[in-house]
Amino acid sequence: MPTASVCIVTYNSAEDIENCLQAVMQQSFPVERIVVIDNASSDGTAERVKPYAEHVHFIANKVNNGFAGGQNQAIRQTRSDYVLVLNPDVTLDPDYLTETIRFMEQNHLVGSATGQLVLASNKEVMDSAGLGMKRTRNAFDLAAGEPAANWNETKQVFGVSGAAAVYRRAMVEDISYEGQFFDEHFFAYKEDVDVAWRARKLGWTSYYVPAAYAVHHRGWKKGSRSSVPLFVRQHSYQNRFFTLLKNEPIGWHSLVLGPWIAAAEIMKLGYIVLREPGLLRCWPFIFRSMPVMHRKRKWLIQKAKQKNV
Repeated sequence: MPTASVCIVTYNSAEDIENCLQAVMQQSFPVERIVVIDNASSDGTAERVKPYAEHVHFIANKVNNGFAGGQNQAIRQTRSDYVLVLNPDVTLDPDYLTETIRFMEQNHLVGSATGQLVLASNKEVMDSAGLGMKRTRNAFDLAAGEPAANWNETKQVFGVSGAAAVYRRAMVEDISYEGQFFDEHFFAYKEDVDVAWRARKLGWTSYYVPAAYAVHHRGWKKGSRSSVPLFVRQHSYQNRFFTLLKNEPIGWHSLVLGPWIAAAEIMKLGYIVLREPGLLRCWPFIFRSMPVMHRKRKWLIQKAKQKNV
């Protein structure tokens, strides 16, 4: 029987972590290990986890290591065949792991799977059915805002959201670069898009499995863009370029897609200059990161070629 572990990264997650852990411990699929990495929370998250010490391997970081760094840290604490990367604001149905792993065991090229995530504010409305990709190379949550009743069929997707993603260990090891599954340059936001794109280029597939069910409390995403902290918007903006630099192939298709991507970025830049000039502060970091992104891109291209020989 395959084994599974659950990895959770918290940052000021005191309001959510107990419900999250209780749902994890009620999984019908046996969980080999539960790992919680706390990124220097100041709201008493650690105190909320203490009552679960018998069941949870808890590590308190002295500094915020980001979602990417924290999840890599958590994954290294596990040895199971499958790893569920889980946000603390997600509450799982008891059969979430059972249903996703059952499907993945039927096809060993399925490297990741996600279930039907619905909004906590309205459980008849979808939060995510995985990740989609537009021709402008902007990733988005599939089905977001649509009736959950319309999303009852299993289907292949571009990738899975890091909110409740089940990853196959073999894929984690295959696509990791210098020991990093999630690229720690990203810190947080869009690291799941990068993983999905990298995995696809190396021959792995992702699936949406609606028989697995979970409720997602979205936090700041409930409000307008102005309610999103500048720190979050900066990482989301710069990580968009990192995903392109690392993963977007160059070929004849670029003659068609290139203008679409460029037009989208020019329009976005114009909006930022006029409305959110604070985001421009991340451009020096983007330029400084280009050489390392090029090395990661070269590694991925070479590895893809080796697998296709």
